Amino acid sequence: MSNLEPKKLALLRILQILRRHSDYDHPLTQEMIADYLDKEYSIVIERKAIGKNIALLREAGVDIGSCRGGSYIDSREFEDSELRLIIDGVLQSKHITARHSEDLIRRLCGLSSKYFRSHIKNVYSVNDWSKTENQALFYNIDVIDEAIAAEKQVQYDYNKYGIDAKLHRSSFQRVSPYQLILHNQRYYLMGYSDYWGNMTFHRLDHISNMRIYDKPATPISRVKGYENGIDYKKIASTMPYMYTDTPERVEFVADASIVDQIVDWFGKDIRMTEGPEEKKVTVSLIASPNAMEHWALQYVNHVEVTKPEHLRERIKESLKKGIDKYN
Repeated sequence: MSNLEPKKLALLRILQILRRHSDYDHPLTQEMIADYLDKEYSIVIERKAIGKNIALLREAGVDIGSCRGGSYIDSREFEDSELRLIIDGVLQSKHITARHSEDLIRRLCGLSSKYFRSHIKNVYSVNDWSKTENQALFYNIDVIDEAIAAEKQVQYDYNKYGIDAKLHRSSFQRVSPYQLILHNQRYYLMGYSDYWGNMTFHRLDHISNMRIYDKPATPISRVKGYENGIDYKKIASTMPYMYTDTPERVEFVADASIVDQIVDWFGKDIRMTEGPEEKKVTVSLIASPNAMEHWALQYVNHVEVTKPEHLRERIKESLKKGIDKYN
């Protein structure tokens, strides 16, 4: 019976061989498949049986192409170009550790043939990318998903970087979790703090000791400004740096040369008209004043905030402090 068992697995093994070793440019003959069966699985079967198994796989819906050179997997769950996009996303995701990134990329490469990996040169440079050191990321995601489903609160330590470039405990937090939001290549936990009485956005890779707190979560419909649920488009455009202050109408004049950057940061749902001078634009949008102060200082050579006056004064004060430091 033990001698027959491997041959019963031939159908599965042939499928695995085709997925791993074949593509349009690298078809496999029946002799090559037989050789792989023998070397990799110690299964010895006749060429005729290999042909029958390939026919069975086709009947089962596996897209197997054929040509003079043999048989190959003609389509997969993901095209190679799609896998490259996903892998680039993993590499650029600063919230995923280097170890997890390397593991994810290895498994993604396994969704294509062995020839695909040879084209992904940057797989081997994952440690050169800026990555978090927080190993609890995926555990935190599982706990948050469980808490949201159970409508319970979560509690955790929130950490910030010290001068040693390592994360250190900054505060204890307890919030009603609503959603995980990917923003500026970072994951944020969106939750309501009863203690502070406002919505918080905490970076997931800065969270440790995450656990469910056995107290019902505050329904989001009871949170001011979120009575109708979460407006993801609004969050992305009004809070470019995920500050938690109340968004308000902001107007500024900018060089026309940075219109691309303005749209990248705030989206297309903004009011933009020709400015008071040539090659200038006037922009009106709803945004977090704290975030807009930070953004306007970043683009200080190209932007002048005109309204509201209190924000304009804050930016003036920040500029004065900056000039004093360089005097």
